[in-house]
Amino acid sequence: MATYTKNPDVIATLSPEEFYVTQESGTERPGSGKLLNNKEPGIYVDIVSGEPLFASSDKYESGCGWPSFTKPIDNVTEHHDASHGMIRTEVRSKYGDSHLGHVFPDGPRDRGGLRYCINSASLRFVHRDDMEDEGYGDYLNQVEDVA
Repeated sequence: MATYTKNPDVIATLSPEEFYVTQESGTERPGSGKLLNNKEPGIYVDIVSGEPLFASSDKYESGCGWPSFTKPIDNVTEHHDASHGMIRTEVRSKYGDSHLGHVFPDGPRDRGGLRYCINSASLRFVHRDDMEDEGYGDYLNQVEDVA
């Protein structure tokens, strides 16, 4: 089983936006994320720790301007967030403690009703073809052809 940690060496290589989002609980501009329109099969992992977070088969177009998922694979924690004059539920990676985004109760009802609204800057995409080689083979059964 892989071990995931908040890796200071990786944090030192983050772009300013990736650092702002993951380490300072920031938010990228809507519609600007590199993974917003990704429709390839694979998984999304924490850019800092590498822990698996979301499967492409759970990604959908919500129209909110950020990648949206109906549920996490694993390794996501939820926290009360009263910042910016709003009451929300923040989601963070379990081991890397990276800020990912927020979860809202307005997702597709037929898929559980949740919308995990996630910043692309907090994620690294691993294509299905590379999952085994990168140590994510245990998650291949959660990835479908979605193209």
